[in-house]
Amino acid sequence: MTDQSTTTEPTPGGGAPAGSGLSPRKRQQISRAVQYVVLAAVAVFLALTIEWGELGKNFARLDVAEKTLPELFTIALKNTIIYSVGGFVFAFLLGLLFALMRMSSVRPYRWIAIAYIEIFRGLPALLIFLLILFLPLALSGFQVPGGTYGEGILGLTIVGSAYMAETLRAGLQAVPKGQMEAARSLGMSYTRAMVSIVIPQAVRIVIPPTTNQFVSLLKDSSLVLFLGVSGDYVELTKFGNDMASTHANATPILVVGVTYLLVTIPLGYLASRLEKRQAKGR
Repeated sequence: MTDQSTTTEPTPGGGAPAGSGLSPRKRQQISRAVQYVVLAAVAVFLALTIEWGELGKNFARLDVAEKTLPELFTIALKNTIIYSVGGFVFAFLLGLLFALMRMSSVRPYRWIAIAYIEIFRGLPALLIFLLILFLPLALSGFQVPGGTYGEGILGLTIVGSAYMAETLRAGLQAVPKGQMEAARSLGMSYTRAMVSIVIPQAVRIVIPPTTNQFVSLLKDSSLVLFLGVSGDYVELTKFGNDMASTHANATPILVVGVTYLLVTIPLGYLASRLEKRQAKGR
């Protein structure tokens, strides 16, 4: 018997053999076309089913939006920035302290830092604000310095400092050890070397993630409403909720959402640009 074998003739131009099916590029084109068709079908379905008149009536009434001015900016946005900036500054300082404690050679310092970081990273931010709200009941006669502003800033400080500590610790560890050794060889003390050499470099390294942390605190400032703030102390979310209740319309909620985006989107873009610039500099 003679052994007969079959061979597949290559197609002209070096393409896929005949009968082997579609090429990967063709399959990708078909898959993309199917996705476009599905997306278009979903868009048409939503356009036909949503009651745009009712949606606009409840979420986009210009007359109601006008009634949020100028208090939207002069009170609500101003207070949101006060709470957020205050919380960020103290969270940064407290986070730096706990980052240094976490890296300390003294065990009790490390234990305290680890306990603080793990506890307050594990607790919901809302629960922290509720604890601050009931703090005067637990400690009779105790008042948070700064009144309502102080309570809001304290809550954001606790929420942000635990995360900031880990971010700053990563920045401190990213500074080459030779920097500290060189500073000590020049006669600097450990503390002076940390303050003058290591910490400034670590801060530059963590600028992008700390910018994102500020954006997170800005959004978390909405939790201040659970402290029962009112009048001149309301932030954006509380202001929008109060206005929506007053006018029985959700337009103020939408206006507040747009205001948040006007602040957070540029900050997010800035953080992204800083990360890319930092990556190029490595």
